[in-house]
Amino acid sequence: MVKLFNFWYFFFIIISAATVVGLYFLLKNKSEKTKKIVLGGILFFNLALHFLKLTFPPYSTDPDKAMRDVWFVNVCATSVLFFPFLFISKSKTAKDYMVSLGCISGFLALFYPTEAINESVLSLDLWRFYICHWIIFAVPTLTVLLGLHKLDVKRLWKIPICVSAMLFFIICNQILQSELGIIALRDQDMLHINFHNPSLIWGPTDDVAVLFSWLTPDFMKTVPWGEFAGQEKYWPFFWMLPGVLFYFLLIPFMLCFIFDFKGTTKSFVNIFNAIKNIFTKKKNSD
Repeated sequence: MVKLFNFWYFFFIIISAATVVGLYFLLKNKSEKTKKIVLGGILFFNLALHFLKLTFPPYSTDPDKAMRDVWFVNVCATSVLFFPFLFISKSKTAKDYMVSLGCISGFLALFYPTEAINESVLSLDLWRFYICHWIIFAVPTLTVLLGLHKLDVKRLWKIPICVSAMLFFIICNQILQSELGIIALRDQDMLHINFHNPSLIWGPTDDVAVLFSWLTPDFMKTVPWGEFAGQEKYWPFFWMLPGVLFYFLLIPFMLCFIFDFKGTTKSFVNIFNAIKNIFTKKKNSD
């Protein structure tokens, strides 16, 4: 059984890290085409696994859970859906998003495996969980390490926009599920958090949410008008946006330094010089 900081917890982390290192050395001297085929194949396997999970417990024995969870209703599930297509796209911004989100969400899922805690290591779904989240982390990381993509600090401002669009996609998924009766219909209190709250979209539900809630303005924590005006309830989706802006500028910025210190430093020097020239020209014109 997996518990925080027990043998199996560290076993899966060590195996995950070792397989990333192993794949890196296996592929580093291969052609770019081979690297793309292997990494792309792993991502498409992950997409297939998302649906194959319906063939084993708990999904095969619980139709309600199967219908709820087979949709792309949280950050990692949407990564499973989008990453294969972002990987084969020619958009540098799409790959920036994939690398940033994959490194962050995959890493957090492996080090704080909420869905795996108290689950038996004999469970197929436990192994699916680790395989799925390892892929979300490993492929974006290897994409940069193997030279298939290069992060650029000048494009970082686009990443929070992409993440916000992904969160909006999640909330639309859940609203559609609710309207179709797959999950409980929401009552007239539109800000009520029901039992199925993927990726904290409807508001904080556990202690981890403080990572976002400390950045949320007070006015986004109360109902602004109507029957429930003044009640303490977070604005769905919007309450997370300040945290998204903060973290998905800061962490990709750090990743740029980790993966390309020289290039990132040079970009900052160029930006500084450009700003300096603007002020110099303005001062001279005055």
